[in-house]
This record gives sequence, C-alpha cells and structure tokens, in this order.
Amino acid sequence: MASTPRRRQESRPSLSRARVLEGAVRVADERGVTAVSMRKVAEELGVEAMSLYHHVANKDEVLDGIVDLVFAEIELPRDEPDWRAAMRRRASSAREALLRHPWALGLMDSRRTPGPATLTHHDWMIGRLRQAGFSLSRTARAVSTLDGYVYGFVLQESSLPFRTPEELEGVATAMVDAFPAGGYPHLTEMIRAHALSQGYAYAEEFAPGLDLILDGLETLRNAPC
Repeated sequence: MASTPRRRQESRPSLSRARVLEGAVRVADERGVTAVSMRKVAEELGVEAMSLYHHVANKDEVLDGIVDLVFAEIELPRDEPDWRAAMRRRASSAREALLRHPWALGLMDSRRTPGPATLTHHDWMIGRLRQAGFSLSRTARAVSTLDGYVYGFVLQESSLPFRTPEELEGVATAMVDAFPAGGYPHLTEMIRAHALSQGYAYAEEFAPGLDLILDGLETLRNAPC
C-alpha cells in the first residue's frame, strides 16, 4: 500500500531577536503599545510564546527594543554643515517616524535601558549642537525645546478629529455654527479665515513653527553667557 505523502509545512524564517522586535512593532502599530505582550507578539509571529524567551528576556526588553527601532528610523544628517539645517532635517524625520508609530510618544524618553540607536541619536544631537557653539547648559535647553516641539506637535496632529480637508471643513463648520452669536470672535476668525482657507492643512504648521524655534535657539547661541 502506497504511503500517504506528508503535508509540507509552511516554511517560516527562523526566529531571531530582530524578528521578535519587528513583530512587536507591528502589534503596537495595529493595536497600541498596551497590546504588546509576549503572547500577542508570539501570535503575530505564529510561534509559541515560550520560544520568544530564547531571544528576549521579558516584555521590558521588548519595549526597549522597539523604542530603539523607532530611534533608528530617524535621520541624523552627518553631511550637513549648517546646524540649523541638520536640526530641521532631524526634527522632520522624527515627526515622520512618530506619525508612523504614535505609540512611541510615551516611551521615547522613558526607558531605563536605552539601546544603541537611542544612545547614538542623543549623542549626535548633543555633539552637533556643541560643534555649533552651544554651551552645555544651552545644548540641554535646545534638545529639550526641539524634542518638546516635535513630540507635542505629533501628539496634537495625531489626536485631531479629522484627517482630510473635507473632514476638517465639516468639523470646523459645525463648531462655529454651535457658537453663540458674537461669541468667541477671535477663534471664529481663526477658523474661518485660516483653517478653512483654500488648501489649508494642519501639517503645514510644523515647518514654520520649527523655524521659529530655530530662530530662538540661534539667538540663544549668540547671546553672551
């Protein structure tokens, strides 16, 4: 009697630390960072949860690792002689990375065991500002101000109750229509004359706001100590 051929099992790439972290990023992107657990990551990868422990010690190591992956996505311009242009490119890249992974906002600076990409990122920022002539204390102030702006802008941008110009028009118009007659005149003017103007997009506020901050940091850099 002829033997029945065995069912060919679907081949999967071998499990590794990199695959575990990539799976954890996908879980966080789809369901938020609170959904990241060893069990959920294992389900994402199609393996048993216990097999993950051959590559990562625990959930904390997973969180450290996925934060480091986000930092690794941020451009650190090493070919840019002008410090302002370098910081502008870095800030724009950080915003794009955080929009891809908004769950990282609450984790970027909270980890106690930062990875190599995280450390390289911070070391580059400090070194670039120091090379531009900022003192240590002013470098610390510049880093805090730039990061605060990027993180805050992305938090607000990702929380807005609209994504398209049509949705913006609907939300803004309904808001103004609900105002009492003559109430909130400055807000009404801002919405009607600015937010509802042709081609307006909230994302376009990022670059001008960043330039305002860079102007202020330039003044700080040149001010007498």
